[in-house]
Amino acid sequence: MGQPKYRQIASELRDQIVSGALREGDRLPTEPQLEERYDVSRNTVRDATALLINEGLVHRVPGRGGGMIVRRKAILTFHAHRAEMPAPPTAEADAWRTEVVAQGYEAAQEFSLMIRLLSSDIAERLHVEPDSVAVLRRCVRYVNGQPSSLQDTYYPMDLAEEIRELLSPKDIPQGTTRLLGERGHEQTAYYDEYLSRMPTPEETNLLGLPPGTTILLHIRTGYTEQRPVRVSFNVFAGDRNQIVTTHGDVRVIARFRPEEAPE
Repeated sequence: MGQPKYRQIASELRDQIVSGALREGDRLPTEPQLEERYDVSRNTVRDATALLINEGLVHRVPGRGGGMIVRRKAILTFHAHRAEMPAPPTAEADAWRTEVVAQGYEAAQEFSLMIRLLSSDIAERLHVEPDSVAVLRRCVRYVNGQPSSLQDTYYPMDLAEEIRELLSPKDIPQGTTRLLGERGHEQTAYYDEYLSRMPTPEETNLLGLPPGTTILLHIRTGYTEQRPVRVSFNVFAGDRNQIVTTHGDVRVIARFRPEEAPE
């Protein structure tokens, strides 16, 4: 049994977008044109274009000069092995911005701060009592004006009371990792976890995710010699990011992939 007609139409238009026959900023044929081309009803055409909208391939622009426009997708490469290196030359936020700009995109970030009651899962990671409160520092990161990723970092409340800068909703100039090190809490070990899942309603809203889009989740727990001092949840929009990591002698890789040369 063949595909429904609207799926066939969506498939043909999708192929044209992926192949480059329809490029960023191009308009799809109008609804009447598609109705005539495929000999279908307007509802069938709208079902087809709705699929492409949900996939983030096109967006609807109102007005006389509008229509269904092919979207540009900025796919950012996140180099997980570079993130928060033990002695980075710049703060974490500046390192992220530098990487975005190096890939030809525009970068922007929004910071906020909250006091949250910890879930049992996060409390266990931080080795604090269940139902403890903690500082949550949030950073929403934008690439070309579109939300691309979200970083939520939790710090135990006793640590924030000792290092008061953690209670500021503003960016910390030298980065929190370096700040903690300067105050006697150098992180000497990290435990990283990676998984893919469907987003929560809050993540969908913050990242503007189309229906059906998954997120890539990178969880990092940072340890000093004495204790875990933070847990970071890096939430990447699955349709706008890819994660890369290298192992061994990076100079060998850089001979064949110059973009991976050590910074």
